[in-house]
Amino acid sequence: METNLSAISALGISQAVTANDVANMNTPGYRAKEARLESGPGDQGVRVAEIREDTSAGPLVPGPEDTLVEGSNVDLATEMVQMVQDEAAYAANAVAIRTQADMTGALLDTLI
Repeated sequence: METNLSAISALGISQAVTANDVANMNTPGYRAKEARLESGPGDQGVRVAEIREDTSAGPLVPGPEDTLVEGSNVDLATEMVQMVQDEAAYAANAVAIRTQADMTGALLDTLI
């Protein structure tokens, strides 16, 4: 169960990073970020290894006083794919936790 709980925690951070990217996609100069996940210690569970910033340039967009400024480099399609992947992994881990809890309950019912 600890493995699934650590995955849910890491996926929550990944979702928060993605949500922040989407919220700032129209902020000039904003750089997209990505939470990189990895196996936990001893290959048990999942943790956030790092939150990496995309250093690629954003498009030029109209700025104040007829100037051009660098826009955000957030790609909405990429962010949506990340959100769907995180959501599916989160749901799978939640089902695993629920199944483990049900099995523990059934075992206790048998023993009592």
